[in-house]
Amino acid sequence: MNKIITILFFLLIGFVSCNKVEKDIKKIKIAEQYYSVLDSSDDTKIMELITTEFTTIDDGLEQKYSQKEYLEWMRWDSVFEPTYKILEIQIKDGIVKAKISKIDKRISFLHQKPIITNEIIQFESNKITNINRTSASFDVDKFIENRDRLSNWISENHPELVGFLNEQTKISGMNYLKAIELYKDKK
Repeated sequence: MNKIITILFFLLIGFVSCNKVEKDIKKIKIAEQYYSVLDSSDDTKIMELITTEFTTIDDGLEQKYSQKEYLEWMRWDSVFEPTYKILEIQIKDGIVKAKISKIDKRISFLHQKPIITNEIIQFESNKITNINRTSASFDVDKFIENRDRLSNWISENHPELVGFLNEQTKISGMNYLKAIELYKDKK
């Protein structure tokens, strides 16, 4: 009888361990899909990957989105033709951590090199509910200086584009990109 209980105990431990590993692998795959969707700006697939209420925290600044609002943000982001790269990804104690590189036309102009972030991705029912990002490589001063220089020049030379920084919609993204192109052409 003791042998049967011991065997059942070890089988139960093995089953629980395998189940945990499968859940961890699934979380990693979902996170990888999320960055792939951002990289390709494929807004048709994002709903499958995030919860109906989704939160990002960027260096302490929290932004809550509905799926519709996040979809609009993705459309804004897509205007700049982003490239997202997973530099590292791992899971420990059920928590997915990733190091991500992002570059696009806006970041190239304002920051002149990729922005690298360390990200903690949290899940709820096999969907991403929260991403907490901290900058690993981000020159805030350069970014703000270049953004302000662009904004001031646009105010003086192309007042029809004033406000391109105020919202993150596809139209404002297109105006942002147009502002960058006009600024570059002035030289």
